[in-house]
Amino acid sequence: MNEPLTCEEHFMIPNQAHLFDIPKEVTYLNCAYTSPLLKTARAAGKKAVQAKSQPWNITPAHFFSSIEPLRDLFSKLVDGSPDQVAIIPAVSYGIALAAKNLPFSSGQNIVVIEDQFPSNIYSWKRLTDEKNGKILTVSRPEDGNWTPAVIDMINSETAIVAVPNSHWTDGTLLDLVRIKSECRKAGSALVIDATQSLGALSFSVKEIQPDFLIYDSHKWLLGAYGLGFCYVDPKWHDGIPLEENWLNRAGSEDFSRLVDYQDEYQPGARRFDVGGASNFFLSPVAQAGLTQLLEWQVPEIEMSLKTITTQMAFQRTCRHGLHKKKYLSVSEDSPSGLPPIYTQPPSMWKNFSTHFAEHNRFQAKIAGQLFCNSCPACPGEKMVKLRYAAPRWSLWQWSGFPTTEAENRSRHL
Repeated sequence: MNEPLTCEEHFMIPNQAHLFDIPKEVTYLNCAYTSPLLKTARAAGKKAVQAKSQPWNITPAHFFSSIEPLRDLFSKLVDGSPDQVAIIPAVSYGIALAAKNLPFSSGQNIVVIEDQFPSNIYSWKRLTDEKNGKILTVSRPEDGNWTPAVIDMINSETAIVAVPNSHWTDGTLLDLVRIKSECRKAGSALVIDATQSLGALSFSVKEIQPDFLIYDSHKWLLGAYGLGFCYVDPKWHDGIPLEENWLNRAGSEDFSRLVDYQDEYQPGARRFDVGGASNFFLSPVAQAGLTQLLEWQVPEIEMSLKTITTQMAFQRTCRHGLHKKKYLSVSEDSPSGLPPIYTQPPSMWKNFSTHFAEHNRFQAKIAGQLFCNSCPACPGEKMVKLRYAAPRWSLWQWSGFPTTEAENRSRHL
C-alpha cells in the first residue's frame, strides 16, 4: 500500500461556486443524480433559444457547427479522436446501437452485474430473447469487489460484457482494464456505461479499449438531459445505424443536393448520430460543460473529490474514536473495488458505533489514496490506513447508516 499523503500535499481545485447559480445555504452533492448547470451553460442555452426566434439567421452550416465541437471536446475527455464519437440522446440509444452491431449467436451469453441500471439491460434482454441466448448476472460479491466476480463469469460462450465503470446505486468501481484483458482472451466485446463516473474519474479509451463507451451528459459532464455521446471502436465503423437520417449521409452539408440520395455515410462514428443531432438548444449547453471540465482537467477534479470525501470519512472516523482503537483495517487486494461499508461482518447492524461495540473490528476494501494520516483533533495520533472510496461515495454513508443491506443498496446519491 502506498504511503499516505499529508494534508499539505493535497491538490484542490479552488472553490468554483461562483460559476454556478447555487445559493450559499445549499450544499449540492448529488451530481450522480443530475448536475447543476454552469452559468455559462445557462447563458449559452438562453442564447440558443433566442436565436430560434430569428430563424433567418440559422444557416445550413449551423447544423454541423453545433455538432463537431462536441465531438472534439468529448474525444479529448476520453483520450480518443472525433471520428470515434457519435452524438446520441440517451444511454439506452447507445446500448441499442451496440446490441445492433455486435456479433451474437444462439447459445452465447452476455455478462452484466446485479442491479445494473435498466438502460444497460433491456436491449440485451431483447437480443438474447431473439437469438436464444442468455444473460449471466454477476451477483453482488460479499466483499463488494465486482472485478474478480465479473472475470469469473466470463467464459468461452460470452459474446458481450456490458458493465458500468461505477455502480449506480453505491459507487462501487470495476477495474475495466482487468475486465478488458479477460474479454480479449475470451473474444468478448466490452460495452461500458460510464454515466456515473466520466467527468469525475479519468478515462482513456486507449488504455481500456472498449468496443462501445456510452455517456449521458447531464451528470458529471455538466450538460443537459437529452444529449449524450457514444464512443465506437473503429472496427465497428462500418456498422448499421439505428436510424437512417439525412444528416449522417455523405455530402449532407450541401443542402442543394440532399435529394441526390446517397448510399455512403459520413465518416467514422458519425453514421451512428441520432437524427436531429444538431440540437441547437442542448449542444451549446453541453459544449460549455465540456469546455469547463477540460479547463479544470479531470485528474485534478478526481483528486479534489478524493480529498473532500476522504476528509469527510476521516472526520467521522475520528468522531467515533476509531483512529485510536484501530478497529478499521484495509485489505490491499482490491485496487479498484469499492464495496458498501456493511460488507464485513455480513450481519445487519443499526449504526456505526453499535457495530464496532458488538464486533470490535471492521474490514473494508476501499479503492483510492489515503490523504491524511493524523487526526487534527488528536495531534500525534495516527489514523488507521483508510483508502479513499469514490467521488460519489458520500456523506450519508458515514453520517447515518441504513438499518438493512437492502436499504443501503437502494439509497442513491
